[in-house]
Amino acid sequence: MKTEAARRLAITLATVALWCAGPAPAHHSTAAEFDAGKPVTFTGVVKKVAWTNPHIYTHVEVAQQGGAPVVYHVEGGSPNTLFRQGWRKESLAVGDVVTVTGQAAKNPDSPNIGQATIVTKDGRRIYTGNGPEKSPQD
Repeated sequence: MKTEAARRLAITLATVALWCAGPAPAHHSTAAEFDAGKPVTFTGVVKKVAWTNPHIYTHVEVAQQGGAPVVYHVEGGSPNTLFRQGWRKESLAVGDVVTVTGQAAKNPDSPNIGQATIVTKDGRRIYTGNGPEKSPQD
C-alpha cells in the first residue's frame, strides 16, 4: 500500500509541476512560412547581421534593374547552434558580397528567405539549409 501511495503522490506532483511550468515555447515549421516550391538564388551585399534568438538574420541587399534595391532577410540557425559550429559575429561583415540560395516566403510581400545557404566570395558556406557543408575552419 505504501508503494502505491508513493507512486500516486509522485504522479500528482509531476502533473502539478507541469501545469505550473507554463507553456513551452513552440518552434515554427519552415513549411509554415517558406515554400519549398519557390527556390531562389541571388547575389548581394551584406547590410546587417542580427545575432538574435531564435534565429540569426542576415540582411542582404540586391540591386534591381530599373528599381530600388531589395533587402532580403535570410534566416539562419540559432546563435548557439552556429556558434558551436564555429561561426562568430565576424564570420560575415557588412559589405561582404554573398550568394544566397534558399526558399522564398509563401507571402509574396515578405522579404524573408528560409532554408538558406550563404556562400562568401572565398567559398565559405554559412548556415546551410540542410546543415553545414563546410565549417569556418575548412
